[in-house]
Amino acid sequence: MNNPIWVMSSAFDKLDLPELIEKSKQVGASGIDLCVFRKDGTRQDHTATHLNYEGFGLEEAKRTIGTFNQAELKLSLGAFENMIGGDEDQRVKNQNHLLKLIRIAYLLGGNANNVKVGTFVGYNHELGNEIDGFQKNLDEYKRVFAPIIKYAEDLGVTVLYENCPMEGWRSSRYSSTYNNLPAVLAARKLMYEIIPSRAHGEIYDPSHDVWQNTDPVAVIKAMDISRLHRIHVKTTRNLNTQARVDWGGMYPMQHVDATLARAADITIPAHDWDRHHYEAMLPGFGGSDSMDWRAFVDTLKSRDFTGVFEIENEAKNSKDTGVMSATLQGFRSCINFLAPMLWDLDEKTGYSYKKESELTIPDAKDIPEVTMDKLR
Repeated sequence: MNNPIWVMSSAFDKLDLPELIEKSKQVGASGIDLCVFRKDGTRQDHTATHLNYEGFGLEEAKRTIGTFNQAELKLSLGAFENMIGGDEDQRVKNQNHLLKLIRIAYLLGGNANNVKVGTFVGYNHELGNEIDGFQKNLDEYKRVFAPIIKYAEDLGVTVLYENCPMEGWRSSRYSSTYNNLPAVLAARKLMYEIIPSRAHGEIYDPSHDVWQNTDPVAVIKAMDISRLHRIHVKTTRNLNTQARVDWGGMYPMQHVDATLARAADITIPAHDWDRHHYEAMLPGFGGSDSMDWRAFVDTLKSRDFTGVFEIENEAKNSKDTGVMSATLQGFRSCINFLAPMLWDLDEKTGYSYKKESELTIPDAKDIPEVTMDKLR
């Protein structure tokens, strides 16, 4: 294998693009998945905006490609928001922002330069609370995403869904923590059946399946591997807490009256994300986790996966410390952990990545931005 290892830029949310490039080179990454969230968005956690998306045209694209070639780095784009649920005004803004990113990816060379666009789908709980609510969410997904994927296909761009359930996206006073449609393999298989285009696929993050008691190796064996373009490198340590005994490993912790909980001696969520008894980690940094990474990579290798491994640093002992040196240590340790599994051994440099050809300047024509109301 000679899979590239990139960083996801959300861990460097306080840095500008030149500083981000410098830090990415410093840890030994070969590319960056640029977070390009809406500057006026409502999401508060793990967001960043590392590309000026307003007024982005051909000249900006050429400059960006030149900057990344000079740094010997590759890139992709992403903004992970609720596209089919939540506040109606916000979801339309999220959809229109996704269309902006697809256009920018096209200007940056799209599939020819391996510039993809990452997103969530989200979930519509108003529909979900009705009978056949999951099917109704699939129908809403088709209504919203069919024109988006057709637009991406026409421009030679691939949209990638990430499988995080976004378990803390709503108040812990709600019973369900299923807040993103592609959170399970069954949903993703159904989504590809509903929209057969090859212009969409997935970023698979195994850490989310680990705390859902699902084996990531089995998921890789069961998926359409041609749909898999990225691996999010993040892991989970399942915690053996009293809360897990009280509530079990299948259902989220529920919010009840605090006085009643104390009297009954049970644990209730300390915050909206405290529902599933796990700790986010980076593989190879600060202890063992609840996943067999060697088996996972071997299975990807057996299925001829040649895509990118992107380190998403949300680790409690790294990014969440707020200390830049600990954030960088986490990235470096993670790359060293993966290196013997992904790269060939060189007598002079040890396990090392063989660099790919640089990004090319696409023969693209500038096109105006579009919005959802113009696609339908």
